[in-house]
Amino acid sequence: MSRIYVVGHVNPDTDAIASAIGYAWFRNAKGDGEVIAARAGPINAQTAWVLDRLELSPPEFLADASPRFEVVVHRYDTVTPEQTLRDAWTIANRTGTVAPVVDSNGIPFGLISGFSLFRSLSKLVGPRLDFRDIRLQELFDQPCKEVADTEVPKFLSSSRIREGLPRVLREERNDFWVVDQEGRYVGICRQRDLLNPPRLQIILVDHNEVSQSIRSLDEADLLEVLDHHRVNNPPTRLPIRFRVDPVGSTSTLVSERMEDNGMSAPPAIAGLLLAGVFSDTLRLNSPTTTDRDHRACERLSRWAFVGGSPLENESTDSFGEAVLQAAAGLASREPDDIVSSDLKVYESAGLKFGIAQAEVTDLHEVDDHLSRLNEALDNLIDKRRLSFALIMVTDIVDGSSRIVIRRAPALLYELPYERLPDETYEARGVVSRKKQLVPVILALLEG
Repeated sequence: MSRIYVVGHVNPDTDAIASAIGYAWFRNAKGDGEVIAARAGPINAQTAWVLDRLELSPPEFLADASPRFEVVVHRYDTVTPEQTLRDAWTIANRTGTVAPVVDSNGIPFGLISGFSLFRSLSKLVGPRLDFRDIRLQELFDQPCKEVADTEVPKFLSSSRIREGLPRVLREERNDFWVVDQEGRYVGICRQRDLLNPPRLQIILVDHNEVSQSIRSLDEADLLEVLDHHRVNNPPTRLPIRFRVDPVGSTSTLVSERMEDNGMSAPPAIAGLLLAGVFSDTLRLNSPTTTDRDHRACERLSRWAFVGGSPLENESTDSFGEAVLQAAAGLASREPDDIVSSDLKVYESAGLKFGIAQAEVTDLHEVDDHLSRLNEALDNLIDKRRLSFALIMVTDIVDGSSRIVIRRAPALLYELPYERLPDETYEARGVVSRKKQLVPVILALLEG
């Protein structure tokens, strides 16, 4: 059975990581095969603190969904260059095609194939095609280094198949080396396997938009979406399970799936999901918070705060406060990290733009770092080829935000917030990007 990867959005926040780990645990516990939590980007400071607090490892990093050479590799036995063709013939009989010749350091030397055998036989026979003095024993006693095809192309096991395919199609050979980063033998791949490689099996959590998803999603099989954001989902080849609910956190939905199936998460997983809810709802104070989020916190607290748990000496209040504090502050972070670690990219009215969010305990921090934030936003716009970008700096104590925006179109001058002399906006009572800020911006852009 193929692996299934559960992955959140790029620039993952705590909810994206928590729901990926939690949902992978749930699917594994149900016996749904090998389900692996993954991430599409680096972990932020808050998530790193939560994982460390709960003694959990970060999910596997999945750069994109494009199939790699490692998924089509055949790990055949090998012979050394000094061994005879007789030894290689035994392996070729088993593989049905080739015998790999590898030196004592694991470095590929050449392939024994029909092509190389024909070439070797031609040398023995000569231009007159005189077979009278040729004996099979003479042919099979040759060392492999005299017979092997040493011009076979090599491909890194971690390389994308689509990037290597043009070279494969230009070759007359059917078999190719697959090697690791040090150039050591991993196996052999065949042209027919490269033309139709197995596709990655993907479940998306905490997002459903292609612009926010792992790269090359179109080269994978999307099996399921579990999310709580607006719908702008990618096309699929087959019908899929698609669940998007208006709750405050995807971690809430994961905990509901567990309870609906009569399951309870281990304390560390429950604590992680609880952190996901707290992070996305600002400890249940965001306007996105629903009764279901409150019930999820009660449920997860019962599972997390038990004897022997990493959180056995915590309470819901103390843990929730610690989770938010782990994300707060600008002083210790690089500006480029601030504007990119919790960034979401949107498209509307022909414009592509980014909205980042950071959390502080005092909005006066914005004044101290404004020039650096402006420069970082400009760099982000150029790097990501955006029309404009902004960051929403949210005071998790006061429940308000400052909005710093760069290269704003004229339509956004009508933002319904107080414009300050430094050209930032004071958005009192605004703490939710999804429910409060994004709808306002989309309404202005779409007129």
